[in-house]
Amino acid sequence: MSTTTLLVRQDQLATTRLTTTDDTPLAEGQVRIRVESFALTANNITYAALGDMLNYWQFFPTGEAGWGIVPVWGFGTVSESRHADVAVGERLYGYWPMADQAVLSPQRVNAAGFSDGAAHRAGLHAVYNHYLRSSTDGLYRADNEDVQALLRPLFITSWLIDDFLADQQLFGAQRMLLSSASSKTAYGTAFQLAQREGIEVIGLTSPGNVAFCESLGCYDRVVTYDALTQIDGATPSVYIDFAGSVGLRQRIHAHCTGLAYSCSVGASHVGDLGGAGQLPGPRPVMFFAPAQVKKRHADWGAQGLNERLVASWNQFSTAVSAGPQPWLVVQHHTGPEATQALFSHVLAGGGDPRAGHIATLLPG
Repeated sequence: MSTTTLLVRQDQLATTRLTTTDDTPLAEGQVRIRVESFALTANNITYAALGDMLNYWQFFPTGEAGWGIVPVWGFGTVSESRHADVAVGERLYGYWPMADQAVLSPQRVNAAGFSDGAAHRAGLHAVYNHYLRSSTDGLYRADNEDVQALLRPLFITSWLIDDFLADQQLFGAQRMLLSSASSKTAYGTAFQLAQREGIEVIGLTSPGNVAFCESLGCYDRVVTYDALTQIDGATPSVYIDFAGSVGLRQRIHAHCTGLAYSCSVGASHVGDLGGAGQLPGPRPVMFFAPAQVKKRHADWGAQGLNERLVASWNQFSTAVSAGPQPWLVVQHHTGPEATQALFSHVLAGGGDPRAGHIATLLPG
């Protein structure tokens, strides 16, 4: 048996190659997973763009200098097991290499799932090391795996951003400005913020995505990037930056004299990443979702956090799939070459914001 993997040049993300390696026998306590489906979104491009800064390249090391594996969220099935408490045939949700197989070393196994105990992942954040058993997962539904793979990790980030802002009394702001408003993490955040009283949620986007953003119903207003002056800059506001565009951030900070907080989340405009320089107003702060998870674990306990998340997820996942014009239309990409082409497409920022891409390196 062999494993096929998509490798990405760490300093030049548009350079990719497929590699096939022979499988080595499992050690005692290891399991082998068939990676059957995963989502590929701008979120994964952020993982690659910030791979060095936030250690994303370390989850699945290649052993080849300069080449990395971009992590993805999705579903796999245990195909081989040398662990007494993990059975062949089990369905798992979690963080995978962009490959057709993965080898894990389960530890802290319980009814809900387990963590990967591989030595190279010991210092990495627990949120990304945890694998959930679909048979006991409160968010799992067999009939919408694609929606879960696409939106679940993004929505959890969205939910945590909203929760963090609420925890800070919205920094006293009356208005939320969200860049890359058509992106899935942005509209998940807007969906949550729209349920809060007394704030205006404004989506910032390119002209081609205005109609899509307006159709979602979770933005009070949609404004194009070149029309920022339409927004009253003196109103106390929070900027939630999903674009990672330095130029846009500078314009927002210069125009919005009432800016109370600047929250940096993603990097969908990869070519425009860079330092913010000397910005007027508050210093941008990178949002790190696991830190808010840790806080809420302490506040509410694991069950309390999970119950709140499940309730919000059920509401959101129903909304995105409902109606004659659903927010999300799933497209499937099968096989190594199709996945490689898809990565290039998503990296380039192309495509319909309504499209959700599910891929597998397994042949059709």
